This record gives sequence, structure tokens and C-alpha cells, in this order.
Amino acid sequence: MHSRGSSGRLSAMVMKSRISFLMFSMLATMASLYVAGRLWQDAEARVYLIKELDRRTGQGQPAISVDDTLKVLACKDQQKKLSALEMELAAARSEGFVSKHSIGPNGTHSRRRLLAVIGIITEFGHKNNRDSIRKSWMPTGAALKKLEDDKGIAVRFIIGRSANRGDSLDRAIDEENSKTNDFLILEDHVEVSEELSKKTKKFFVSAADTWDSDFYAKVNDDVYVNLDSLGAMLTKYWEQPRVYIGCMKSGEVFSERSHKWYEPDWWKFGDKRSYFRHASGEMYIISRALAQFISINRGTLSTYAHDDVTVGSWMIALDVKHVDEGKLCCSTWSP
Repeated sequence: MHSRGSSGRLSAMVMKSRISFLMFSMLATMASLYVAGRLWQDAEARVYLIKELDRRTGQGQPAISVDDTLKVLACKDQQKKLSALEMELAAARSEGFVSKHSIGPNGTHSRRRLLAVIGIITEFGHKNNRDSIRKSWMPTGAALKKLEDDKGIAVRFIIGRSANRGDSLDRAIDEENSKTNDFLILEDHVEVSEELSKKTKKFFVSAADTWDSDFYAKVNDDVYVNLDSLGAMLTKYWEQPRVYIGCMKSGEVFSERSHKWYEPDWWKFGDKRSYFRHASGEMYIISRALAQFISINRGTLSTYAHDDVTVGSWMIALDVKHVDEGKLCCSTWSP
């Protein structure tokens, strides 16, 4: 049984609920109309902007998609990276870190790759040695060029310049070279017997920059070389990118200044003072990758008193195959 007061309160609550619902519905309707109006305005604005863009560009094509935009940005990023790499490559070439003759403008080799470049280390006053070599195993004149073209072997005498630039020693070499055209003259090297290691390094650098070859060989000017036998031997190592070939040896390090083979850096070789494994200096051969390594790192590679030890020291820290070739152990020839 309910009282009259309670019935009145119930009716009042129901009336308030209906009013609240109606107000909420009105507000929701107004909000919907507002959002719809804004969306319609935005749509009209987009249509206008697209039409205006088409009118100004004269293209009448739809706006670029997000995917297309990302592709364009990625392409531009790759172009920036390529430009940066091209600048770094140009800088490396200017510093001598990249061979100037190995790659042509279309990505191909601008010169046919040779089998071997043989540098004969010679000195002032050794013309008799050079003439004996020319009469025995080194072709002269047109035959020297034919050897390079037909068999892929380039041979040159390696010499520096006199400490008194332009003196009679330099003039004699220039005159001899004008007749034979078989020298590689190291213009930036002063010809001193104590600097043979530096001279050998400059030979490998200059040879790697001048010729694209599979192998580079250093030979003394009192050594006889059988070119056919050498070519046949080198073909066995074509598949090995880092190979160091010679008559391998080790020996005592001499600390006495009066000794013929004195080593000023003898203390670097330990208490027992024994040289590491290296090729004998009469003749040794390195592969193309190793010659390029020497060329790139020319400024930081240290030298020792003897060129064979020097080159052998460069090979220690590299993943190099040492080949003890017996044919290079007994090749010294007295003219």
C-alpha cells in the first residue's frame, strides 16, 4: 500500500528522466550535424585544392598517393647516397687509393688485364747488367710490346732519380730510356742503396696504378727469368686472390752495425732475433689484391733494412697464402 506522497515523488523522477533523455538526444543530434558539416566542408576543401592544383600544374591527374610519395623519397635518399659515394670515390682516386686505369666509364676494364708485371730493380752504373738482360730473356723494341700484347707480361727496369736532380746520372738514364723505352722511372724516389725497401714499395704502388695485372713480380738485375716457365707457374694460382710466391726462408737478425746484413730495427724481432718466414729477395711475386693493398696503405706501411723482409712483414697480418716455390730458389745468373 503506497502513500500519496511517494506516488508524487515517483512521477517527478520519471518526468526528470524524460527531460534529461530529450536534452541528451538533442545535444547528440546537434553534435552529429556539426561533425557532418565539418566533414562536408573538409571534403569540399580537398576537392577545391585538388582542382586548383590540377589547374595550376596543367596535369589533371589525381594527387600522388602515400605509397608513391614514399617511393619518391626512397629514390631521392638513394640518389643522395650514390652522390656521396661518387664523391668519396673521386677523393680516393685523387689520393691514389684507387687504380686510375682499371675501371672505365661504363664499368668495364679500360685495359686488358695482364698476367704479370715484372719490375727489374736496377741502379746507376748497372748498364752492363741491363744490357745482359736485354740480350738474354727480356725482349727489346717492338718485341717488348708484343710480349705484353700476346702473353700479357710487361717488363720494366725500375730506377729512381739522382739526389742531384738532372745531373749526369739522370741524363744517362734518360738517354738510355729514349733508345730502349723499357724503364719505369720513379720520379719521387731518390736512388740510394740504403733505400731499397722504400724503392720496392714505390715500385708496387706505381705498378698497381699503371697496369691492371693478376701478378706483380720484383726481380734483381742479376737474375735470369724463363718467361714461359714463369707464365705456366702463375696460371696455377689464378684462383687464389691473395698469394705470395717466392723462395721462402727465415734467418738470423744481425744487430752489429759492421755486418753486411745489419738490421737497425733488430730489437723488434724478439730475444732470439730470427726473421719471420719471407721470400728471398732475388725474386718474389704477389697477387693483384696484395699489390692494391700496398698501394692503398702506402703511407702507413713501415719498412726495414731489407726489401724482402719488408714485404714479408706486410704479409704477416693478412690472410695470405705463402707459396714456397722451388723454381725461384736457384735463379741467380751471373752475366
